[in-house]
Amino acid sequence: MAAEDQFKKVISHAKEYGYVFPSSEIYDGLSAVYDYGQNGVALKNNIRAYWWKAMVQMHENIVGIDAAIFMHPTTWKASGHVDAFNDPLIDNKDSKKRYRADVLIEDYVGKLDTKIEKEVVKAAKRFGDQFDKEQFLATNPRVVKYKERGSEILARMGKSLENEDLADVKALIEELEIACPLSGSRNWTEVKQFNLMFGTKLGASAESATDLFLRPETAQGIFVNFSNVQKTGRMKIPFGIAQTGKAFRNEIVARQFIFRMREFEQMEMQFFIQPGTQKKWYDHWKETRLNWHLSLGMGTDNYRFHDHDKLAHYADAACDIEFRFPFGFKELEGIHSRTDFDLSSHEKFSSKKLQYFDHERNESYVPYVLETSVGLDRMFLAVFSNAFQEETLEDGSKRTVLKLPAVLAPTKVAVFPLVKKDGLPEIARSIVNDLKWDIETAYDEKDAVGRRYRRQDALGTPFCITVDHQTVEDQTVTLRHRDTMKQQRVAISELSDILKKEVSMRTWLERI
Repeated sequence: MAAEDQFKKVISHAKEYGYVFPSSEIYDGLSAVYDYGQNGVALKNNIRAYWWKAMVQMHENIVGIDAAIFMHPTTWKASGHVDAFNDPLIDNKDSKKRYRADVLIEDYVGKLDTKIEKEVVKAAKRFGDQFDKEQFLATNPRVVKYKERGSEILARMGKSLENEDLADVKALIEELEIACPLSGSRNWTEVKQFNLMFGTKLGASAESATDLFLRPETAQGIFVNFSNVQKTGRMKIPFGIAQTGKAFRNEIVARQFIFRMREFEQMEMQFFIQPGTQKKWYDHWKETRLNWHLSLGMGTDNYRFHDHDKLAHYADAACDIEFRFPFGFKELEGIHSRTDFDLSSHEKFSSKKLQYFDHERNESYVPYVLETSVGLDRMFLAVFSNAFQEETLEDGSKRTVLKLPAVLAPTKVAVFPLVKKDGLPEIARSIVNDLKWDIETAYDEKDAVGRRYRRQDALGTPFCITVDHQTVEDQTVTLRHRDTMKQQRVAISELSDILKKEVSMRTWLERI
């Protein structure tokens, strides 16, 4: 219940402070569709830019594109989405609610993970500084039993889904005595497959219109442009093509705020490699992508790798980087070894050659692909939910603070005049006008300074500058740090250099 309450507070805070609104709210909203507010769009843009900087600008052999959302319908036949892009759904006969069968089972295993975490917490308290977490996880009989049970359940589910044995998926749900989260009923229907693509039409009239799909992923736009990019960019294997953009999935069981939506944004990179080298590059990108996440300082314990029990039809290896959301560890980013499935399939369906001539080996071949794919909305939720904290201060008062990584914060610094007279607003405005060329800056003169600090804490602003009467005398200001609330006296002339170092992408990405 505590986790549920915390998540409700996160959602409420996101709306109250202009981060995320329910879409079409004045018309009672639209299920699983959300709008990003003035602060939300800034945070989202900053996350995207942080990814793009690390993925494209910092790699000489990775370039970016922006492919169209509408694609020729044969694209989705070639990719396998028409025939295989399905979710296993199950209905509860009593509550009339529909669920993804695999998610029900994964949530059951998630409860086992929660039990493991509780055992770890109890042991850490009991053994204190002597506690060895890794040894405890590997040797404690109760923990080992939970882990083995969870692995056994996921392996069986993965095998059943791979073999399209939906009857066994239902049997597993019944054996585990999984109940409807809403009603507590165990009265389930059979499991059925449901295709997730949104259909639409292109054309001036219904009679002549072409049936299309809204793209369910951004990767195919990269694959169909492989030759265009390779030839015009004179790219040599290994090289990558990156893209961010909207994708659409008709999620029947969309839930958990912006974690699973019908309209969402992806940040993907397809890395084209020589066949036979996929294991090396798979390990490389696993490490590289985890280090990117860790550079944001959100805690190593909040991440873990999860190997797929059921591989997609195109993959020979796949794993997720999972993040500890308020509702448990869930997928944040996928890393997939896609073999040569995509280019070979598009080559077959289009009758166009999609090969690479390797001058060093003097041969042509269809490249293999290593994919990294992170959901921008999920990344937003990971950053936002991890940052949201309620603190009790030394004087007994409380504050709500959004400890966003400074490099991502919508506003990096807020500037206050202590009072609205004696020339202080003019100095504060002058500081804003100087800083805003390079740093997202806000001006605030309403209410007492203490209340202004609290407002900026809740907004996630990492630094505040207060202009007071001493500023008039010696051209110094008070610089306050959001996370520690410590204050230091700084010369106005030094502000720009100090803040740029604290919030620049270079400072943060050099941690990788």
